[in-house]
Amino acid sequence: MTDISYRLAQKRNIITELPGPRSVELAARRRAAVSAGVGASTPIYTADADGGVIVDVDGNSLIDLGSGIAVTSVGASHPAVVAAVAEQAARFTHTCFMVTGYEGYVELAERLNALTPGDHEKRTAFFNSGSEAVENAVKVARLATGRNAVVAFDHAYHGRTNMTMALTAKAAPYKTAFGPFAPEVYRMPASYPYRDGLSGEAAAKAAIRKIETQIGAASVAAVIIEPVQGEGGFIVPAPGFLAALSDWCTANGVVFIADEVQSGFARTGAWFAVDHEGVVPDIITTAKGIAGGMPLAAITGRADLLDAVHPGGLGGTYGGNPVACAAALAAIDAMAELDLAGRARAIEALALPKLRALAGTGVIGDVRGRGAMLAVEIVVPGGDEPDAALTKAIAAEAFARGVVVLTCGSYGNVIRLLPPLVISDDLLGEGIDILADVICDLTS
Repeated sequence: MTDISYRLAQKRNIITELPGPRSVELAARRRAAVSAGVGASTPIYTADADGGVIVDVDGNSLIDLGSGIAVTSVGASHPAVVAAVAEQAARFTHTCFMVTGYEGYVELAERLNALTPGDHEKRTAFFNSGSEAVENAVKVARLATGRNAVVAFDHAYHGRTNMTMALTAKAAPYKTAFGPFAPEVYRMPASYPYRDGLSGEAAAKAAIRKIETQIGAASVAAVIIEPVQGEGGFIVPAPGFLAALSDWCTANGVVFIADEVQSGFARTGAWFAVDHEGVVPDIITTAKGIAGGMPLAAITGRADLLDAVHPGGLGGTYGGNPVACAAALAAIDAMAELDLAGRARAIEALALPKLRALAGTGVIGDVRGRGAMLAVEIVVPGGDEPDAALTKAIAAEAFARGVVVLTCGSYGNVIRLLPPLVISDDLLGEGIDILADVICDLTS
């Protein structure tokens, strides 16, 4: 990574109890004003953030190993993104691209058409969130194929709208009591090497057999999958799994949708996670890391698919907001200039040996991931029984020591690490060492 300068000191500095008095005060105001349905992973409130640190309203500086769930890959206040946002906001904040267009939307679409996998002709449309992108990708696939069925997978997470809840596998907290869900969604077994022990080809064969027998290829509009499953546990499929699914889709006229909302934009050590497998999706959905923290999402895919939609069939009032597009162009430039894909690979090389050294604790079922999308699966010693309670305790104690980590997994037993790609080696190493100390302390 090219050397960068930071606006804030890149160090952990805890000066109050966590949460501190100002955060406690804000928590009380939150309870009186904000829906209880909006959760929180930590009890602090942010005042500033830069590089790999979050500074809360009480002046505590914490190591950020979450990136706002893979959003602030270039940092939470990258100067180029800040400048692009300020410049665009000073000119105009909104016109609605469906009313009067603007160059930023077109330029960003051109960038994504060139950047995403494959050298075929592509088109792009912008939305506000990953859920919207996924939902619109399904709309496109159904219209273009004239079919209805959509295949999703075990451990999948695709969002919180009605359609994307149907695609999402985990019930609590995402789906519980929110049904009925969108119909014609079918769930198939995914590749989970730690738990199924199957090769990629064998896992794909099992999934395809079920698709053909339970749905029928001629009824399937789309197969949608996260190339590295996110909320389901940062599951990296066995080699060959994605390619076999993609080949089957091509042979049967099915749209292959890669949901790269969490794994895209250099997070896994390549521009997109499918690049590791040499897979070219028909449609790719992106969000999160695309715009340096501004709300933006996209679908990019084959021109014949996206152009099949009638005018007005895609869009939205805020989709491709000019300020968000300006931020995305600046963020993508920063990713390229700083070689953040290479930086993600360096993060993997630094973190994985430290995490794998914890095997002696007896609670590490698996250490996995790609680039700066890494995970530790916590189990009961002596087997592979998930230990969600210990996982929660590890995350809580790491926070108490000044390190923000997130949990995930279908069984609630995975610690996930999503550091900003601009984090320094020293700060990353300290954060991983503290996490390791926590695991050792809680299992000794």
